Amino acid sequence: MAERMRPTSLDEYIGQQHLVGPGAVIRQMIESGRISSFILWGPPGVGKTTLATIIAHQLQTPFYTLSAVTSGVKDVRDIIEKAKNSRFFNASSPILFIDEIHRFSKSQQDSLLSAVEQGVVTLIGATTENPSFEVIRPLLSRCQVYVLKPLEKDDLLALAHRVMEKDPILSQKKYELQETQALLRYSGGDARKLLNIMELLYESAVNDDTVIINDKIVAELLQQNPQAYDKDGEMHYDIISAFIKSIRGSDPDAAIYWLARMIEGGEDPAFIARRLVISASEDIGLANPNALLLANAAFDAVMKIGWPEGRIPLAEATVYLATSPKSNSAYMAINQAIQVVQQTGNQPVPLHLRNAPTKLMEELGYASGYKYAHDYEGHFVRQQFLPDELQNQRFWHAQPNQAEDRLHERMNQLWGERFKK
Repeated sequence: MAERMRPTSLDEYIGQQHLVGPGAVIRQMIESGRISSFILWGPPGVGKTTLATIIAHQLQTPFYTLSAVTSGVKDVRDIIEKAKNSRFFNASSPILFIDEIHRFSKSQQDSLLSAVEQGVVTLIGATTENPSFEVIRPLLSRCQVYVLKPLEKDDLLALAHRVMEKDPILSQKKYELQETQALLRYSGGDARKLLNIMELLYESAVNDDTVIINDKIVAELLQQNPQAYDKDGEMHYDIISAFIKSIRGSDPDAAIYWLARMIEGGEDPAFIARRLVISASEDIGLANPNALLLANAAFDAVMKIGWPEGRIPLAEATVYLATSPKSNSAYMAINQAIQVVQQTGNQPVPLHLRNAPTKLMEELGYASGYKYAHDYEGHFVRQQFLPDELQNQRFWHAQPNQAEDRLHERMNQLWGERFKK
């Protein structure tokens, strides 16, 4: 049904008004007939693929599609060659749409660079992962990134009404929409999931003229027809979220349960292991630095021993992280530091902290006055390490746990007033 209901124009497109509404950036590009390369980043089922096809349809330009899951470098080069041959003088560049572009390897992404830069193709990528981490910098610099949001309740209701009125199959029945809370909750901002639920409701009322939709019916129907774990869909994000929050909340039983759900659903073990490493850094941090070591060891073990035995080190790391003391002081410190950097720009490095490899630099005062810590008692001497404008700025603040209390006490002994809480 998702294909049957896929819109072909912006007027039919639901949601993402910050991108396609009147005066919005993508609508302006379409209306001008000039499309630049961009990447659509957002959760599943919010209209990334649909938006790309609408653009190609309205501009009437050749449209090529690749899936990062099944395509290799040869496929990319073949498409680029076709694009060169299909382009006419002064015509718009053909559009190359790459779904799940975050799954492309570095070499696959490298193979796109020249064609995108020369305008052989206009690249539209779609990804559920942060492009800053998953797309190589040279390619990212050639593309704008537009963020798509989960569909709002009004968007989902509009889609439900369109299905009831216009889908060639489901519109054969009448509908009585009594309650929508469960329908919207289980959809979770995902249009595809809403369509799946609507289809289940239709099929469950096969012998009835009217399909009743209320919270009780929707909840019972989904319990009777549990959908398979979709490791590329919205449930993937729900369950990994529950997993991480259970670890953060120090509930080892819940964390192990969600781990089991992911294992039984066929989740990528490397994905789970990566999230454990992140959790060890973000949620446990300095309260128990060994957590990061163990999470890294679990990641390494899974890569070495494979599956199904890899579930054991994952379980060990999960329980260890869930039962560890928690601190996000390092996470908060780097976020605050980045915010200050963004606000204050490139502050100059104090002269005494700079290297002086040449005579000229030495004459200019580079490295002058630097105190070598190991020459002093206790391998420490007070001096300024931050830029002049930030010399009294604090970023790291110890949190109340045994490990960080010791760290703070040491900093207080060394720096005095600066590190008082």
